[in-house]
Amino acid sequence: MVTELLFQRDSYLRRFESTVMDLRSGGVILDKTAFHPMTGGVADDTGWLYLGNVRYEVRSVVLEKDSGEVIHVLDTTEGLSPGATVIGELNWERRYKLMRLHTAAHILSAVMYDDYGSLVTGGSVEPDKAKEDYDVQGDEKEIFSKAAERVNEIIKRGMEVRIYWLSRDEAMKIPGVVKLAARMPPNVNVLRIVEIPGVDIQADGGPHVRNTIEIGKFLLLKTENKGKKRKRIYYTVEP
Repeated sequence: MVTELLFQRDSYLRRFESTVMDLRSGGVILDKTAFHPMTGGVADDTGWLYLGNVRYEVRSVVLEKDSGEVIHVLDTTEGLSPGATVIGELNWERRYKLMRLHTAAHILSAVMYDDYGSLVTGGSVEPDKAKEDYDVQGDEKEIFSKAAERVNEIIKRGMEVRIYWLSRDEAMKIPGVVKLAARMPPNVNVLRIVEIPGVDIQADGGPHVRNTIEIGKFLLLKTENKGKKRKRIYYTVEP
């Protein structure tokens, strides 16, 4: 069965009720979840599951791409069985930082695409910082310094982050809807779209903040030259 991804409808959902469908790989598969698995370069959530008065630690969350099932890897599965009703609770501090960084990553990729025609060639978003590689030529320090300034200008506008669904055919007609080089959205009929009006629009499945002002300040940490057309930026966000 496919696990329903509650965070795709509401990134701010912190607690939820769900049913254990199966035990596997040191964890449980739930019929629905607000836990984001490690996908799209964005780190997975952590938190807890509760069965009555018993608390289980969710140490990692894994998406099985073939089945669409989400495995919640726990400290123990003792006492859990299919059919059990559990309460899930996110580690909200970790999740919210990931949301802020993830939305910042979208703004950065939009700036790099608009100003340099550059696509993301790799990267990751972790709770403390993010890194991305771009297929751009030139002085990486100058390029990313200017990009960081533009990102902060956009953040300060306090722009709404909209989430909606479009048919695949309709979505793929939008210029720049894919900003990750050599990677197309999953082969599904309907795509989840994340849009910051006038700034960015992308097919994306992860959690985001509702407004750019929530990101805080975009802070460039360092840059690296990884090759002729591979420049890397490390960054974080501050309140």
